[in-house]
Amino acid sequence: MDKLLFIVNPVAGAGRAKKSVSIIENRLKNENVEFKIVFTKAPKEATQLAEQYANEYSLIVAVGGDGTVNEVAQGVLNSGKGIFGVLPCGTGNDYSKSIGIPSKVEEALEVILRGHTMEVDVAKINGYNIFNIASVGFDVDVLIRTNSIKKKVKNRFAYILGVFSALFGFKKKQFNFIIDDVEYRRNLVLLAVGKGKYYGGGLKVLPDADLTDNKLHVCLVRNLSNLNLLFLFPSIFNGKHIKFKKYVEAFSASKIIIENSTEMNINIDGEVIQSDKDIVIELEKAKLKVISNPA
Repeated sequence: MDKLLFIVNPVAGAGRAKKSVSIIENRLKNENVEFKIVFTKAPKEATQLAEQYANEYSLIVAVGGDGTVNEVAQGVLNSGKGIFGVLPCGTGNDYSKSIGIPSKVEEALEVILRGHTMEVDVAKINGYNIFNIASVGFDVDVLIRTNSIKKKVKNRFAYILGVFSALFGFKKKQFNFIIDDVEYRRNLVLLAVGKGKYYGGGLKVLPDADLTDNKLHVCLVRNLSNLNLLFLFPSIFNGKHIKFKKYVEAFSASKIIIENSTEMNINIDGEVIQSDKDIVIELEKAKLKVISNPA
């Protein structure tokens, strides 16, 4: 059995990650598994911890939400060794859905202990790795507002409240795109690009995404009023939005460039960064070994 390291974000999921520690300890002691649990104390520390312990532990598990997942996966990828696992204890847990990890801690531990692995693709956007989904447009406004709402509402409905809040202030903007060397101009509402299917706490924005197909999957929403966006939004929960071809384009690509001359907010796996230059999205050469639950 591999030596296991659990990197825990104690504030994830309103403390759910911290509460999972006793479950982890009891189960692994009964299995006579060698393991260690470490807690993060600051943003980005999870990446450093994963790199630090990569030589000693062959399986490194992120215990937290999608932000923790991104940080730990980054550390495993940087180290060039080891296997990455997820114990979903955040609010959204979107990446874990794409790799088939159950939401209950006990069931997720069972998957981790079975140890089925697969190699998944990793994308990059302006130097940042994307393990799940990156996006620009309306949903980034939603995410910023949702992060504020989460201080009072500690569940997935915070995202829905963020949607309604963002609808009142969102303004579309025209962008030039270069997608696999073909130029486009679109009145953009939303552009989501990635490898996973879900974001925003279960929205199936990229229903055809595949973590292992060596392609970027893209959803582009255009020429849509804020009122029509409100009616389109519920269809994203089950991935049915792509049938509205008047407004939605869904396709795969190898490289995407968004020409940008102003400061723009970008969502990367649930975290918001700012960019004031062209946005370039493409696949990494490196792959990530991940514990998964095959269908």
